[in-house]
Amino acid sequence: MIQGLESRGSLVMRMEAIDEQLVERIDRYVEDLFVREDTILAECLKDTAAAGLPSINVSPNQGKLLYLVARISRASRILELGTLGAYSTIWLARAVPAGGRVITLEVNSHNADVARKNLIRAGCGGRVEVRVGDATATLRQMIATGEPAFDLIFIDADKPRYVDYLHLSLQLAHSGSVILADNLIRNGRVLDAHPEDELVRGVKAFNEAIAAHPRLESIILPIYRSKVDGLSISLVK
Repeated sequence: MIQGLESRGSLVMRMEAIDEQLVERIDRYVEDLFVREDTILAECLKDTAAAGLPSINVSPNQGKLLYLVARISRASRILELGTLGAYSTIWLARAVPAGGRVITLEVNSHNADVARKNLIRAGCGGRVEVRVGDATATLRQMIATGEPAFDLIFIDADKPRYVDYLHLSLQLAHSGSVILADNLIRNGRVLDAHPEDELVRGVKAFNEAIAAHPRLESIILPIYRSKVDGLSISLVK
């Protein structure tokens, strides 16, 4: 057990000492038990890679977690920031009930085209809308036009603007909404007092923002894949 007086440096050493092979085996064990082989999702990843998109999608276990949180929270309106090839979008779309809606924001038009094709093949095209453009500008437009509030919001876009996304997303949330955000540990680099990497600085500021925000109750779940990362879960008061 990590003691309360243990230094931050010692904590980092413990993290670096994690048996990577064991972590991979555990991740695969959980996946084999709870995430059944899915041809549609496999084809989504295949076509995403073939289109030249980076392999930065959530893992199958994270996808199942997103799906379950959406189901548990009974989300019928979901907002996603960062579509990529729509792998996580499909998980979220499968969670909404009949008549539900997912709006996903993507800055890159090529990515959006790939995502739309994947969504149609998955049978989700009718309940998902892909909006292309700068996410902050799109969010401000949604606020200005009175977009109905969302039950669940998933943030997985460019990290330096995570705090901006949080503040804007809160204006599109209601009491009881769930806000999720990915990539928040960065293999332990958020422990640095003054990170040099702007991506790390962005998520570190986000972590501190959700911890201190008076409208949120939050926690970060460590995610173990090839590196240690994290997913936050926040409940809007």
